[in-house]
Amino acid sequence: MSLDAAIHQQLPISIDLRHRLHQIPELAFREVKTAGMIRAELDRLDIPHIDGVPGAPTATICMIGDPSKPCIALRSDIDALPIREQTGLPYASTHDQQMHACGHDGHMATLLGAAALLKQSANQSPICVKLIFQPAEEEGGGAEKLVKAGVLDGRIGSPVRAIFGLHGWPGLPVGVVATKADVILAATDVFKVTLVGRGCHGAFPHLGVDPIVTACQAIVNLQQIVSREIDPTEPAVVSIGIIRAGTATNIIPDQITFEGTARTISAQTRALVKAAAMRRINGIAAASGCTANIEWIEGYPATVNDPAMADYVAKIARQELGPQRFIPAARPAMGGEDFAYYLEKIPGCFFFIGVAPPDRQPYPSLHNDHYDFTDDALATGMRMFVALCRNFQP
Repeated sequence: MSLDAAIHQQLPISIDLRHRLHQIPELAFREVKTAGMIRAELDRLDIPHIDGVPGAPTATICMIGDPSKPCIALRSDIDALPIREQTGLPYASTHDQQMHACGHDGHMATLLGAAALLKQSANQSPICVKLIFQPAEEEGGGAEKLVKAGVLDGRIGSPVRAIFGLHGWPGLPVGVVATKADVILAATDVFKVTLVGRGCHGAFPHLGVDPIVTACQAIVNLQQIVSREIDPTEPAVVSIGIIRAGTATNIIPDQITFEGTARTISAQTRALVKAAAMRRINGIAAASGCTANIEWIEGYPATVNDPAMADYVAKIARQELGPQRFIPAARPAMGGEDFAYYLEKIPGCFFFIGVAPPDRQPYPSLHNDHYDFTDDALATGMRMFVALCRNFQP
């Protein structure tokens, strides 16, 4: 059976599976129902699997083909986000305040569909394929835990020579693939700042020390890190997403907390942004008579594609989809991915597949309460995963 025919036959199964996964989104390391559905589908396909690894009980690992042969890995994330879905779809989330707003339902269905297709030709394959269904990509660094547990080095299944992962991308039309060599996604640090002043009546601000005004000055000033301290040609982002303070309109509170994220693509800029933020916040707090407590948490490292593996993905995309269906990514995206931990250990490539239908432009962004991974994109993802395995030269 041709790959076209096999995908055509598999697609309705994968669509149904995605819809069922979409209905049961679960947060990091709590993906119990999700893992159960993945394992049930692998059982249906007669693919043995390892259920759980140290530090990640909802992870599922399996091998297709002769484990003594050279091994490459394909990975899907499985967790969801704390968002209340507003799509109105008939298969919308049944879990309140939990949603597959990053498309991991599509990633799982794609990888399970690829598993079904790879199983059909496993005996003729010159390689074996390790499938990694990984929890906790959104937070918790599930990839790092799997690496430490031995998912790449041979302690869990065969040692892996190369690894590939994909992500549905709203900025690309269905049927299109994009990637680039070297950095494709940013490092993702987060910070939490608490400024402590002295509360007072809002009518008598001279009797207190106002942490809200101080925080406003600090938040605006932080934007000057990117505009005035970073080389204009170097990507960097500092964004504030949370501000908490106050109980009444006429009370200046004792303290305020704000939280944000810093995104960078190089180690030098990452260190510079942290140092500049610390300096600016502490300086503004001192000038205003407040004290500052800054918690800086290093998140995922930058996602760095191996150049040879990125070239290989581009070659396969052009070969399988057509030369016009591959778009070289011009620059890194400032999102982040814990797939970076795999790429720190072995060669591999992370790539994007388009999910924007031709009749919906612009398409809802990732982490949006109206986002839905497009069913038609499943065929592209399955084709890419299967072709990457069938054409890989050990």
